[in-house]
Amino acid sequence: MKCICGSEDLKVIDSRSVDETNSIRRRRVCEQCGRRFTTYEMVEESPVLVVKSNGDRQIFNSSKVKNGLLKACEKRPISMDKIDEMVRNIEKKVYTHDGEIDSKEIGEMVMAELKAVDDVAYVRFAAVYKKFADVDSFMQFLKNM
Repeated sequence: MKCICGSEDLKVIDSRSVDETNSIRRRRVCEQCGRRFTTYEMVEESPVLVVKSNGDRQIFNSSKVKNGLLKACEKRPISMDKIDEMVRNIEKKVYTHDGEIDSKEIGEMVMAELKAVDDVAYVRFAAVYKKFADVDSFMQFLKNM
C-alpha cells in the first residue's frame, strides 16, 4: 500500500470492525507527508456474475454501483459516508445471490436506496435507469412517486 505521495512508510493509527460485514476499517498516516486516510479490508467473496439485459455476463463490480450513486447524488447534500453505506447495503444484498444476479435487480436495489435518502437523486437515477421513451412516460413516473 502506498500514500498518494508515493511513500510506503505508513502507520496504522486505528483499526475497527465495520458493521455486520467482515470488513476492517483502518485509519492510516503517512510517515513521510503526514497525510491521513482510511482503508478497508474485506473478506473476498466468491464472484457473483451480473446478467446484463443483452445476456452478457460480467463480474459484479461495486465501483460501478458507486459511480452511479455519485452521479445521481452530484450537487446534493449527501455525504460520502452515506454513499458508501448505500454501496455496502447493495453489496450485502448482491452477495446473498448464488452465482448470478440480473442487472435489473441491482438497478432496483440502487433505486430503493436512493428513494430512502433523496428524492432528487432518486429521480436523476431513474431518468437514466428507466430509459424513458418520452416526456409523458417520465411525467407518469413522477406522478406515481
